[in-house]
Amino acid sequence: MNENFKKILEYSKNNDIPSIGYREVARQLGIKNPQTIIYYLKKIESEGWLYYDPKTKTKKPAKRKAFAVDNFFNIPVLGAANCGLATELAEQKIQGFVKISQKSLNLSAPDNLMAIKAIGNSLNKADIKGDSIDEGDYVIVDCSKKIPTNGDYVLSIIDGAANFKRFYKDDQKKEIRLVSESTSDIPPIVLHEDDVNDSSYMVNGVVVRVIKN
Repeated sequence: MNENFKKILEYSKNNDIPSIGYREVARQLGIKNPQTIIYYLKKIESEGWLYYDPKTKTKKPAKRKAFAVDNFFNIPVLGAANCGLATELAEQKIQGFVKISQKSLNLSAPDNLMAIKAIGNSLNKADIKGDSIDEGDYVIVDCSKKIPTNGDYVLSIIDGAANFKRFYKDDQKKEIRLVSESTSDIPPIVLHEDDVNDSSYMVNGVVVRVIKN
């Protein structure tokens, strides 16, 4: 997160910037150009860091987890995950929020939901309620579902790196296969079931929806 972005975000949590004036805010924050204030304020609002509360009729700072306003869920975007090899580091730093209708997810509350931006094409033939996962899509994950069933699409962490795959467990072989569904020829990731209890592998949650970008 850019340093000016941080400054303006923190300032905007307790102050109405337009009413104070962009020049004055720039002076207070030690920013030379008032246009910088305008640029980042628009970015803050478009990414959901501030939201309009219809009850108080004021703008409020977003919470650090998924939250509901009226009939919409505001879901934090926590980095990116690779749809191919597990190469994208799973750093859980909020990068913004996606807004989706409660009815679209058919859930009563947004608890345990997070959004991850997809990298790669290894699930570009997946079928998640009619949608594939393509580069740049936002994938909604339910983190309360730590024990997937065969055929679930999961977000998993392998050696500190995040990836999306389809989950299959072979009880006879005591193996877990993380499978791609892609136009490219991508081999599966094969793990022993004991690896699930190892710090090098964990399931973060099950994919419940894809928001096409």
